[in-house]
Formats: sequence, structure tokens, C-alpha cells
Amino acid sequence: MEKEEKDKKKNKLAEQAAKIKELTEKLENAKEEIEKANEETADIKDQHLRLQAEWDNYRRRSARERLELIDNAGKDILVGFLPVVDDCQRALQVLRESGADPAAIEGTELIYNKLMNYLKSRGVEPIPARGAAFDTDYHEAVAQFPVDDPEKKNTVIDVTQEGYTLNGNVIRFAKVVVGI
Repeated sequence: MEKEEKDKKKNKLAEQAAKIKELTEKLENAKEEIEKANEETADIKDQHLRLQAEWDNYRRRSARERLELIDNAGKDILVGFLPVVDDCQRALQVLRESGADPAAIEGTELIYNKLMNYLKSRGVEPIPARGAAFDTDYHEAVAQFPVDDPEKKNTVIDVTQEGYTLNGNVIRFAKVVVGI
């Protein structure tokens, strides 16, 4: 009987050992699955963060492009007005030099001022040139003229055509004569 009891205990211990081994394997498998799930979660979080950053960049870029489009909307129309401005300036010069009727000069000045005020309200500004240092970002040299005064070297002596900017961007370079 003792032997039977010992055999029963051995069988019970063997069953318990087998159960422990089975549970240990299940625990290891569960740990591996948890690790895989954690890796997948980390990957999904990373993808989510990247997509969110990409969306924010897209939104900012779209907003900036929309603002630029609004700022420069009608640029072609405004550039089309520049020859009219040039003609008004020439007309005023001719009227003043010819000693024309003061009413004609005043009327032309009124039209010119209204046109310039409208262009300024749309962001068009003349480029200051006469007497300024020659700057290739704003001026286009059409001629060079020798000067005696060293302070006038590399400065704008005369303006043959006014230049203009639209919201800080050059839409027409000032054509100038530069002292050398």
C-alpha cells in the first residue's frame, strides 16, 4: 500500500509538474503577445504622431499660400496700371514745363493722386531711387555716368522709369542712371 500511495503521490507530482510546465509556457506565450502588442502600439502611436505633424504642416502651408494668394491677387491688374501712372507723370511734367493752364495741371494732378492712392491702398509702393545707393534688388542700371563727387559714386543720379513693389515684393525694377 505504501507503494501505491507513493505511486499516487508521484503521479500527482508529475501531473502538477506538467501543469506548471504548461502554465509556464502559456505565461511565456502571453508575455510574447504582450510584447508584440506593445510594439504594435508604439508603432501606431508613432504613425499617429507623424500623421498629426504632417496634417499640421499641411494646414500651415495651405494657410500661408492662401494669404500669399490674397496678398498678390490682382497683381497682373495692378502691374497693368503702372504704364498709366507713367503716362500721368509724363503728362504732369509736360504740363508744368509748357506753362499750361493751372486748371489742367490741377485736374491731371487730381487724377494722378487718386490713382496713386488706390495703388497704395492695394499695397503698391514706389521704390525710392533718386539719390539712394544703387541696389540690384530694387534698381536696374540702364546707364552709368561719371561723377566728380566721391559721395555720388555708386548712387542713383537719375531715374528713367519708376520702380514699384507690391506688399514688399518688386513688381517692376526702377530703371536708373548710376554714378561711377
